[in-house]
This record gives sequence, structure tokens and C-alpha cells, in this order.
Amino acid sequence: MRKLILGLAITLDGYIEGPNGEFDWCFTDQDYGLNEFFTQIDATFIGRKSYEVAQQFADSNNEETIPGLPPLTEYVFSTTLKSVKNGAVLIAENAMDEARKIKEQPGKDIWLYGGASLTEAMLNAGLVDELWLSVHPILLGSGKPLFHQSDSRTHLTLVDSKVYPTGLLSLRYSVNVTEPGTAYAN
Repeated sequence: MRKLILGLAITLDGYIEGPNGEFDWCFTDQDYGLNEFFTQIDATFIGRKSYEVAQQFADSNNEETIPGLPPLTEYVFSTTLKSVKNGAVLIAENAMDEARKIKEQPGKDIWLYGGASLTEAMLNAGLVDELWLSVHPILLGSGKPLFHQSDSRTHLTLVDSKVYPTGLLSLRYSVNVTEPGTAYAN
């Protein structure tokens, strides 16, 4: 079965966006493992808001959202969008069931690109297999947090870590078990 990997930048105080949705704190001076990561994926899961932001960026950057990103099947999860760009797949109903079906299809791993609502729903549904967090050495103080309060605990196992000279810390965790009430294990 394909793994679903949440891969994103996060501040040391746990934010994935600044208070006005800004990402200007993200390091862009090198690839920080992205090119290697791109070789292991062939699809992305993305929520409506993140999809719209990525499309706006691509429109002003020769249709490129992330430098070096290979062609991927893009699954857009939204109950409000009526259409998506050519080549993308809109998932509007039974989102978690559809995500499970996609994970069972042959192929490489899947990048859970964002956003926060989709990430939370997929974590709660036990669909996320791995967390790859690029922890930036900055405290924003406010913004959009990655994790919200939950009634369950999710146990993680450190798979890999790398410290860059810039102070960025790359952490990869496998998701083990969520409790109480669910017996999710990879």
C-alpha cells in the first residue's frame, strides 16, 4: 500500500502560516531534501485553500508551483469547488473513503501537501503514515497551527533527522498508534 506523507514547513512554535497567511519565513536557499522526496511520490492530496494559493502562485510563475516538482497526479479535496485544472482530480464526496481507495492503488507514495483542515481530517481518519516536518528556526508567535486539540494521542517513531547549517531541522516520523477509541497502526 502507498504511504501518505504529510510534508511541510513548520515554525519552532508550531505554525504553518503566519497570522496573515504568509510563508515569507520559509527558507528557499536550497532544496532541503525536496528533490530526493520528489523521487518517492507520484501524487498529492491538497485541500481547496492550498490548491487556490498554489494555482495563484503558478499563474505568475510559468505554471510552476515548486521548483523541481515532477508531474504528479493532483487530488483536490473540496466540497465547494466545481472544477479543477486539467489533469487534476476533484474529490468532493466521501473524501476519506476516496483517499483510502487511492492509497490502495499501485504507485509511489502520496504527498499530503495541505491544508490544515485536510491534514487534520486525514490524521483523525488514520490515513497519514508519515510526518516529514521541516522545522524552521523562527518563533512566529501567532498564525495557523499545524495541530489542534484532540481527544486522542498519536504515537510517532523517529525515522530520520537532519540538521542543516541554516538551523533548519528536518524530522521524519512514522505514525504508529492513535488512542483512545481507535486501533490505527501502520
